Amino acid sequence: MQLIRPDINIDFIGKRKLAFIVSIVLIVVGLVSLAVNGGPNYGIDFAGGTMVQVKFDQATDATDIKKALDGLELGSLVVQRFGDDQNEFLIRVEKSSAELQGLSHDIQTHLENAYEKGTVEIRRVEMVGSQVGKDLRTKGLQALFYAMLGILVYISWRFEFRFAIGAIVALVHDVMITLGAFSLFDKEIDLPIIAAFLAIIGYSLNDTIIVYDRIRENLGKLHKEPFSFIVNRSINETLSRTLLTSGTTMLVILALFILGGGVIHNFAFAMLVGVLIGTYSSIFVASQILMLWQKKKSVE
Repeated sequence: MQLIRPDINIDFIGKRKLAFIVSIVLIVVGLVSLAVNGGPNYGIDFAGGTMVQVKFDQATDATDIKKALDGLELGSLVVQRFGDDQNEFLIRVEKSSAELQGLSHDIQTHLENAYEKGTVEIRRVEMVGSQVGKDLRTKGLQALFYAMLGILVYISWRFEFRFAIGAIVALVHDVMITLGAFSLFDKEIDLPIIAAFLAIIGYSLNDTIIVYDRIRENLGKLHKEPFSFIVNRSINETLSRTLLTSGTTMLVILALFILGGGVIHNFAFAMLVGVLIGTYSSIFVASQILMLWQKKKSVE
C-alpha cells in the first residue's frame, strides 16, 4: 500500500534551513519553560512523598479541598484535578509515609467533615521516600543515557560513524522537545514517562534506520550523483512507508490519549508528541545532519 506515488520528488534538502529554525525554536521554548518552572515537574516516583487519589460524589474544586485539609498541617500540599472526571482529584504531600502514618484515613475524615459522610472515596494511595525517588530518577536518566550509547555503537557498526551522529542528534532532539512539551503543559514526569521516552527513542530510530538503509543502497546505485541528491531521493522513496507507519501508530495513541483515562493520559501524551516529532526528525534532522557532515568533510 502506498499513500504517495513512488516517483514523488519533494525538496526536503532545500527546506532544511526552515526545518532547523523550527527545531531550534521548539527546543528553546522548552528550555525556557523548564528554566521558568525550575526544572521538570517530577511525579511522586522521582520527587518522593505521598499521593492520594480522591473521588467526590459532589462538585468541588482544589481551593475547597485545601481549606478542608487545613487542620492536618500537611505542609506543602498540591491538589489537582485528575483525568476527565470533574470530581476526581490527586492530593500530593511532600512527606513520606514514615512521617505521616494513617494519612489516607486522616484525609478522608477531614474531607467528610467538610462535605457529607459517604461522599468521599479514597481510590489510591502511593508513597515513595525521598531517597528512593532520587535513586529512581538517577536510574531513569542512566537508562536514557545507556540507550543512546548503545544506539551510537550499533549504528556505527551497522553503517558508519557519520550515520550514528545524525541518529543521536535526532534522538536527543526528540527527547528535548517532548520534555519541553511536558514542561509547557505542566505534566508530571514519572517512571511510565521514562518508559515512554525509551519507546520514543526506539520508534524514532526505526524510522531513521529505514531512511539510512535506502541512502546506503542508493549510494551504490547512484554513486555518480551528488550526495544531497541521494539523500533527498532516499527520503522521498521511503516517505510513503514513513507516513503510513506513523499514521497507524498515531491512531492507536490517539485512542489511548482520548479513551485511556487519567492513569495512562501522560504516557499517551508523551507518545503522541514523541511519534510526531520522531517522524519529523527522521526526515528533517537525522538525514540532514548526515548531509551536513558529508559537506563538511568534502570541504576539508
